Amino acid sequence: MDQGVKLPAGLAEAAASLDAEGFAHVRAEVLRPVLRHGGLADWDGFAASWDDLGLDLYMADGGRYRRRRFATFAVAAGELRRKPQQPHYQSRDYNALNGGIARWFEPVTDAIAAHPATQAIIATSDALFSALTPPATRPAVWHVEMHQFRIEARADSEGRPTPEGMHRDGVDWVLVLLVRRQNVASGETRVCDLRGAPLGSFVLTAPQDAALVDDARVFHGVTPILPLDPAAPAWRDVLVLTFRRE
Repeated sequence: MDQGVKLPAGLAEAAASLDAEGFAHVRAEVLRPVLRHGGLADWDGFAASWDDLGLDLYMADGGRYRRRRFATFAVAAGELRRKPQQPHYQSRDYNALNGGIARWFEPVTDAIAAHPATQAIIATSDALFSALTPPATRPAVWHVEMHQFRIEARADSEGRPTPEGMHRDGVDWVLVLLVRRQNVASGETRVCDLRGAPLGSFVLTAPQDAALVDDARVFHGVTPILPLDPAAPAWRDVLVLTFRRE
């Protein structure tokens, strides 16, 4: 950990876990005040935007259980600049199910890209991940991808948050932030080392619970979700940010 870069106040334990283990589970009661200090406001308005996501039509398993929007940013010292819309691309080395093609998703709306919650979450993540990146490899500007995901489950059809299974994303750092769980069972986050040995597991249950991942050091995945009440709608909403050196 680079002592020359100031960690966000309140995230020392998370940073230590990331540094030592390659991942961290940060509960909402820890993260929420950090994000508020960073300028987060109007959480309800931010969360409501997940009700307006387009269907992901690229699912190679034929599933129609995932909705999403996508945006990219250049981020330097907490300053964000949205990039022109571009496709999301992963090689099949990192995503054997859906990789190898350019996937064009509906863009994150301008209002949500500029929303104080988005700005605070990205800036806080930038401060944390920059502090954990050695000076020799820390970029002047991070390439940040923002994904709004809704995974839906039905009585006769499970929802798969990570249909590719245990995986890496081919980036430097990953934040998975829970926005909302509605009538959902399971959805357990699992982390293992590069040999496949389990390192930890937990469930994101409260809004602003988060998983943080050092993508070069660990694999991560989430178990399928099912509805608690089969007759009622069920979904899991998350924000995923990935940070990558250009």
